[in-house]
Amino acid sequence: MSNAEATTSSEATGAGKAEAPPAYNPEAARLRALLEPAVQANRLYLEDVSINAGSHRVVHVVVDLPQEETGGVNLDVIADISRVLSDVLDNDPADDGRPYDLEVSSPGVGRPLTEARHWHRARGRMVKVNVIQGENVTGRVQSVDDAGVTLVPEIEVKKGMKPKQGEPVKLPFDRIRNGKVEIEFSHLDEAGLDTEHNGPSEEA
Repeated sequence: MSNAEATTSSEATGAGKAEAPPAYNPEAARLRALLEPAVQANRLYLEDVSINAGSHRVVHVVVDLPQEETGGVNLDVIADISRVLSDVLDNDPADDGRPYDLEVSSPGVGRPLTEARHWHRARGRMVKVNVIQGENVTGRVQSVDDAGVTLVPEIEVKKGMKPKQGEPVKLPFDRIRNGKVEIEFSHLDEAGLDTEHNGPSEEA
């Protein structure tokens, strides 16, 4: 039996920091194959499954909206899919009987934008882009296609003045190291975030 916990993740990861890929875990891979059909049936995308092994396991599942949708996964959706996945795990034919806790979360706006689907999900957002062999760009994601991302750059102005927008810039994916969404208070509600615990990014 499980103790399911619904959470949203808002931990920011530095845009310029390279992360080592996680080691392959055959049990996590098995659980991903087990849970993915239920996640897809609820019109969600299974971002990640990890498990802390031991006498009492912790299964952490990260779900996201499909790439064609904007906004965030709200807490009601997280709670609903938590119940669904808990039932799937309770009926796992290969389960060895050890107790487990199920934690389900969404990626949060702090997730680095490293895949094409991440950029699709960031349409309309203000992002900071780490460009390979070029100046980094901060701007709003206008569109995304198979080749890259089109941004409307935000031009720096004097303090107190309204920001100006530059001409759209197309950045091919092979020139983008990664990107990061800049948190804007106007987008907190749709991202399922609490303004009490989230504010504008302070990272350079």
